[in-house]
Amino acid sequence: MEYRDLEKYDYRLPEELIRKCGVEPRDSARLFVYDTGTDMVFHDTFANLASYLPERATLVLNETRVVPARLMLSKETGGKIEAFVLANEMRDAEALQGGPPFREGTETLIPILVDRKCVPGMKLLFPDGSHFSVVSQEENRFFVSLHSGKSLSDLLDAYGETPIPHYLEDTGATRDEQALRRRYQTVFARSGASVAAPTASLHFTNQVLGTLAGKGIETVRVGLDVGLGTFASLRPENFVSETLHREHIRVSEAAAERLTQAKAEGRGVVAVGTTALRTLESVIVPKTETDTIEFLPYSGDTDIFVFPPHRFRSADMLVTNFHLPKSSLMLLVEAFLLDKGAKRTLVSLYEEAIREGYAFYSFGDSMLIR
Repeated sequence: MEYRDLEKYDYRLPEELIRKCGVEPRDSARLFVYDTGTDMVFHDTFANLASYLPERATLVLNETRVVPARLMLSKETGGKIEAFVLANEMRDAEALQGGPPFREGTETLIPILVDRKCVPGMKLLFPDGSHFSVVSQEENRFFVSLHSGKSLSDLLDAYGETPIPHYLEDTGATRDEQALRRRYQTVFARSGASVAAPTASLHFTNQVLGTLAGKGIETVRVGLDVGLGTFASLRPENFVSETLHREHIRVSEAAAERLTQAKAEGRGVVAVGTTALRTLESVIVPKTETDTIEFLPYSGDTDIFVFPPHRFRSADMLVTNFHLPKSSLMLLVEAFLLDKGAKRTLVSLYEEAIREGYAFYSFGDSMLIR
């Protein structure tokens, strides 16, 4: 198989298998388990995840939070304009509260996308009289300054909409904003600012976390602020540079120490989602002389592109959703399968999941690769 041939990552998905909203309770989602050692598949529900993980494993969760980044604003002429605040590029919650995400001279600038004509000098008005002033443009991004007595975070909470993925917008997906803010958010979201959810984590409930803890499975939290780049099409230059879009990640000193210790003790490390796995692969340092692994604390950007073949040193198991065809996420999961010596390709596993009626994409069911 030529692993850079994107046609190898295509598959046909019946539209009815695109779930339009999350199931309740969250952990009633189905769980597709693939054991790479035995080449066996098990079908279960996510509530029973602990049954498929070794005791004393270490579960790595992405604790980023999704912000209501989509705004419907007004031009001074009275016309409407949709603005999408690229909150993930603002680095952290401090920027949302008024700190400087970007600067041009002495002016704090906020990156946005818009759905219609926009030029520097325009004002984009909030319902309460606050406004963005358009300062500059770089390709499809506009940079604006905020003029308000409120923080951007407060304005997004008051007027923003949850940015569900574009492929759900025309499928009849719920637009109940309060329901979406709850359901398109993990139960352990704590910090950062994402414009898309780390979807593998949406299935967790406090009950599932309690069951895992009862089995001696510890949880370690890291952060990756998910951007729109997660939905971007791959280009040939991605394979040449071996890089993707930039995303901000955070691994605390305590988290790095616990992960390093887990590896030293032989505890199975379970990455929850491609975001957690991408974060872990960005902060490991292999010690070739001792054949050990060290995780480094880090707060900054990563642009790592993981595709086959790739040797994974950070994680032993992966919890993930069923991803869009030809996406960078599929290549990362294919690389994980290949590294574990799997006898099946990711597309063949997806085809079995389709035959079994699993739901796909952001609100879809879950997969465990062990």
